[in-house]
Amino acid sequence: MDIKYVKKRIFDIIQIGTQVDIPSTIFDIFISCMILLSIVVTFLQTFDELSSYRSLLNHIEFFTIVVFIVEYALRLYTSDLLYPGKEKAVALASFVFSFYGLIDLLTILSYFSVLFADGIVALRIIRVVRIMRLFKVNQGFDAFNVVAEVILEKKDQIIFSMFMIATLMLAASLCMYSLEHDAQPDKFNNAFSGIWWAMSTLLTVGYGDIYPVTLGGRIAAIFIALLGVCAVAIPTGVISAGFVEYYTRLNRSGRQIELAKDIGEMVSEQAAEMGLDEQTYVERLVLQRDWERKAVKREEENIVS
Repeated sequence: MDIKYVKKRIFDIIQIGTQVDIPSTIFDIFISCMILLSIVVTFLQTFDELSSYRSLLNHIEFFTIVVFIVEYALRLYTSDLLYPGKEKAVALASFVFSFYGLIDLLTILSYFSVLFADGIVALRIIRVVRIMRLFKVNQGFDAFNVVAEVILEKKDQIIFSMFMIATLMLAASLCMYSLEHDAQPDKFNNAFSGIWWAMSTLLTVGYGDIYPVTLGGRIAAIFIALLGVCAVAIPTGVISAGFVEYYTRLNRSGRQIELAKDIGEMVSEQAAEMGLDEQTYVERLVLQRDWERKAVKREEENIVS
């Protein structure tokens, strides 16, 4: 059997597949189940009441880690197909240091860090990175891609709104320190101690463990709380507007595709081959083309910079 064909087939299977490629779909479901099982086991291991099942949980965790190691090895083996324009060594490094490559590697290392350093809490915290593998479950869904695209499109506005919130938080902390330090020096003993109060107030959480007791502090807290509502609404409005713009563009592109009869017949045939209805196929096609166009644009900007 041709080794290149086998390698290409392995690559097609371990990548997120379509409804047509049954082995790839089965692999995606299996890996998703392993990710969820690993997270559930990690969660259950924290219960002292389940100590009698500790051995069973450890065996299940070991099995999931073995699956992740095999998957990671296969992705390393086929990394040159993932980056066809790069040399094998460069493609290998590109995958290892990519977002999902690092998550896969840290997921594996987290198991061995706990195995050989069971008493070191800092190393046990690495296990939390397994939750990040849930992003791989969502990667194949259009909704996840839409959210990622909207955030990328509106990243400048989101960053600016986060800067506004951070600035307002710092100003609120200084303000409350000035007004409350003399009245309760144990709670507001320095300017930085007001950061916790400012964060819980501006983000409308209000835990109540630190609160103003002076008249001036309470008046200031009222205005700061109102400003906090407005500040949090800014990034929410930016993201909401991004979704409206994206789906408006999606519907416009979908109508343009449906204008040509020949294209409509081609879309119907391709949708039938993939086991999808025409509307779903058109939406996926538009999302894919829009994503590719943005990726090319970002690549050109990186080359220029």
